[in-house]
Amino acid sequence: MIRLVVLVSGGGTNLQHIIDRVNDGTVTNTEIVEVISNNKGAYALTRAENAGVPAKVISPKDFDEREAFNKALIAELDNVKPDLIVLAGYLVIIPPEMVEKYPNKIINIHPSLIPSFCGTGYYGLKVHEAALKRGVKVTGATVHFVDEGTDSGHIILQKAVEIKDDDTPEILQKRVMQEAEWKLLPKAIDLFANGKLTIKDHKVFISE
Repeated sequence: MIRLVVLVSGGGTNLQHIIDRVNDGTVTNTEIVEVISNNKGAYALTRAENAGVPAKVISPKDFDEREAFNKALIAELDNVKPDLIVLAGYLVIIPPEMVEKYPNKIINIHPSLIPSFCGTGYYGLKVHEAALKRGVKVTGATVHFVDEGTDSGHIILQKAVEIKDDDTPEILQKRVMQEAEWKLLPKAIDLFANGKLTIKDHKVFISE
């Protein structure tokens, strides 16, 4: 059984779906050992508490230097010894040392079909605002491994979501969550937990 740590910043809807899918057996061979938030007021912390999952706040605001925060975050991860780290709406830049220490053991969910609308500055509603401004007809979500870049790691899963003429960024954000994010992230965790992901020639292959 793998040890899963989930990093969050906000409401925690993706976290809730991970918790629910672990509890109902959709995600197998997985134990959520800790939730870490950079935000003391994140509702995701309440979700963790309600599920009986240990939760901790480690915020850059509590440290004089970013390097001190980075060390504290990595020290906490080392303490709980995760097999997989999931960024579920985590709005903090991951320290390079963390990526080096946990290669191909960190995954992220991004609310677009990478390589569209991704990279520096594209997060949250900004992604959906950009998609609507560009006039694309299809958007979606991507689960990918995290590397030293921004949204540049190996792609694990993607799912397309139709854009409708009367969409606002808020409406589109909710549809992408419901139709793509909440399905993709638990599925990716289950694949990882059961040894079904292989990286070869810069691609992720899924075995059944």
